[in-house]
Amino acid sequence: MWFNSFKLAGRELLPIVQGGMGVGISAHRLAGAVAAQNALGTIASVDLRHHHPDLLAATHRCRDHALIDQANLTALDREIQAARRLAQGKGAIAVNVMKAVREHPALVRQACESGADAIVMGAGLPLDLPEMTADYPKVALIPILSDARGVGIVLKKWLKKGRRADAVVIEHPGYAGGHLGAAKLAELRDERFDFERVLAECHALFQSLALGKDAPRLIVAGGVDSHEKVRRWLSSGADAVQLGTAFAVSEEGDAHLNFKQTLADADPAELVEFVSVAGLPARAVATPWLKQYLRREASLQASARADARRCTQRMDCLSQCGLRDGISRIGQFCIDLKLAAAVRGEVDKGLFFRGASKLPFGQAIRPVSELIDYLLHGRYPAAIGQPA
Repeated sequence: MWFNSFKLAGRELLPIVQGGMGVGISAHRLAGAVAAQNALGTIASVDLRHHHPDLLAATHRCRDHALIDQANLTALDREIQAARRLAQGKGAIAVNVMKAVREHPALVRQACESGADAIVMGAGLPLDLPEMTADYPKVALIPILSDARGVGIVLKKWLKKGRRADAVVIEHPGYAGGHLGAAKLAELRDERFDFERVLAECHALFQSLALGKDAPRLIVAGGVDSHEKVRRWLSSGADAVQLGTAFAVSEEGDAHLNFKQTLADADPAELVEFVSVAGLPARAVATPWLKQYLRREASLQASARADARRCTQRMDCLSQCGLRDGISRIGQFCIDLKLAAAVRGEVDKGLFFRGASKLPFGQAIRPVSELIDYLLHGRYPAAIGQPA
C-alpha cells in the first residue's frame, strides 16, 4: 500500500476526510457511509432540524430560542446515532461546529455526549475548544485554519491549557467551498495559503514546540480533485486529504438530488465569491437567487439597520449577523433560510456552496465507495468510463 494510515482518536483510518457541510448537506447518511469505508465522516451540526419533520413541525413559526436550540440538539443526537449505526464500528464520526454559530458550546457538548469521535471547528479561532471538551478527553479536537500563523496561535494557546490538537485541517480559501478562511475577498489566493508553504511551516512549528510524535496530523482541504493530487499531498507532508463538494454530490449525500446536480453541473470558472452574513468570504454557485441578491447587495447594505425582527427564522443562529445586526459591510440575507432551501433542492431560492475545482466524476452522481477507491487507487468507475 503506497499510503500510510491516518491515526485519529485511537483508530487507524484511510487518509480521506469528508468535510462538514451545512445546512444538512453532510448528515448521517453521508458521514455514516464514509465511516463505513474506514475513513473520517463528518456531520455538520448547524440546524439539522431540516432532516426531521417532527422537529420542524414542533418549531414552525416558533419565536422561542430555547425550543429551537433544543430541537437542533435533539436532531444532532439522532444524526450521530444514525451515522454510527451505518458505520457499524468502522472508521470514525466527526461533528463540525462553526465557531460563528451562537450555540456552538452547546453543540460541542451534545456532540461529545452523543458519542462523536472528533470535533472539528472553524469559522473563527477555536481558542476555547479545550474548555468545552474538558470532560471528554478521548474526543479528538481538530481546528480548521488556513495558514501557519493561525495554527501557531491555536496550538500555543491550547498547549498552555494542557491540550494538544489531534489534527489540523489546512483549508485553502482559494479552492474550498462555503465559508473561507481569509479576512478579505482580495486575500483568497494569497501565497501564504499555498499547501507546500503551510505544510513546511507547520512542520517547522511542530519542531520548535518539541511536539515530536504528538504533533497534530495535517489534513489539506481545497482543490483535491484527483488521485494524482491525493498522491502529491500525501507524499509532501500531509497525513490526509479532505474533500467536501465531491462527497456532497455522492449517492449517499444527504441533500436533494437537485442540490447534487446543481453542484455537479456548475462551471468552476463561473462560481461567485462574496461576503456572507457571518462576515466571512464565501464561494457558491451563481444560482438565480444569488445573482439577484448580488445585483441588489449595495442597496441592501445601504439600508442596513440593527433590528432583531430581521431575523426571519427567529433563531439568531449566528453570533454576528449582517442582516440582524445592521452591519452594512457584509451580507444582508438570511443564510439559514437560503441554505435550507438548497438542501431541499430549491434551485431558484437556495444558496449552493461549492468548491472551486472540477469534480472527480464530472457530472456523474456515484457512490462514496467509488469516490474513495478512485482517490486512493486511481480506479475510475467502469460505468462512466475514463475521464477526458
